[in-house]
Amino acid sequence: MTLERASAAASTRDISLARFASDVQYYLTLQPRQLPSRYLYDVLGSALFDAICQLPWYPITRAEMCLLARHGREIFDYLPDLTRIVELGSGNGEKLTTLVGSGWTARPGRALAMDSPLEIHLIDVSAAALETSARTIGTLDSVRIVTHRATYEAGLDEIRTEPRPDGTTLAVFLGSNIGNFDPPGADAFLRAIRSALARGDALLVGADLVKPESQLLLAYDDPLGVTAAFNRNLLVRLNAELDGNFDLSAFAHRALWNAEASRVEMHLVALRPQHVRVGAAALELDIDAGESIWTESSYKYRPAGVVAMLEPAGFRLLKQWTDARLGFALTLVQAV
Repeated sequence: MTLERASAAASTRDISLARFASDVQYYLTLQPRQLPSRYLYDVLGSALFDAICQLPWYPITRAEMCLLARHGREIFDYLPDLTRIVELGSGNGEKLTTLVGSGWTARPGRALAMDSPLEIHLIDVSAAALETSARTIGTLDSVRIVTHRATYEAGLDEIRTEPRPDGTTLAVFLGSNIGNFDPPGADAFLRAIRSALARGDALLVGADLVKPESQLLLAYDDPLGVTAAFNRNLLVRLNAELDGNFDLSAFAHRALWNAEASRVEMHLVALRPQHVRVGAAALELDIDAGESIWTESSYKYRPAGVVAMLEPAGFRLLKQWTDARLGFALTLVQAV
């Protein structure tokens, strides 16, 4: 295994405090008030999310890991000339390790007899996530890892402009992270992925499926309060990094199912009236009791709807695998 760091310039693409402050200034003055979900994932937020993934009420990770392990070999059978994988959002590396371990290294004659290693590019804004993911994936034989500390968009720009190896590239977007985009945003993002790929390359997308409302709400408002801590940690960031004065005890976590939009929403709801200041954002505002700050949307899909979302962005279906019991789909498409 070899590990390479992308150019030092990539670190400058990390979300800066100035960008954070600018986004907070803009989104908190909207009606309804909002904060971008990408800011949930600082070091503590990422650790809390990893804990959420272990909760019995949050089946997304278990379902996806099972599908990757069960169908990894078949996924790679569709890609006989694969030489490069690009993962958007590296997380802790366990999913990609499962996919490659069950599908790539398990293929006879491929793991150790290859002339060159499988090239794996990891794109994430979190240095800690990249380090953890690279360390996990590095346990595999015959892989070469390149990290890109960048936003998805900036990382895709790097992939687009870098010399590409011969063979097929597989882009991987797991964890139902596509559900964090509204429909227009998802379409734009999928088109950005397609523009970084060549005709014949592939994309593997994990998507959470529509379930009964009670199951969805338990997944996003667990009895242990881990998701509530994950949500309120965003206010901790505002206080610590942007000189805010949010009173954590004055906000409650709320999850709700918006059936019409097919999404779970996370909100921070004010329990009493308060005057809030965010010094680095040059922002002061009055928040009424009962008023909420919308922090995340997680869209849920039906299997056919995932395909219908991917095709207009320039892809055609190769295969879809679903876990009917836990309600999750893996969809493999090819760039056309």
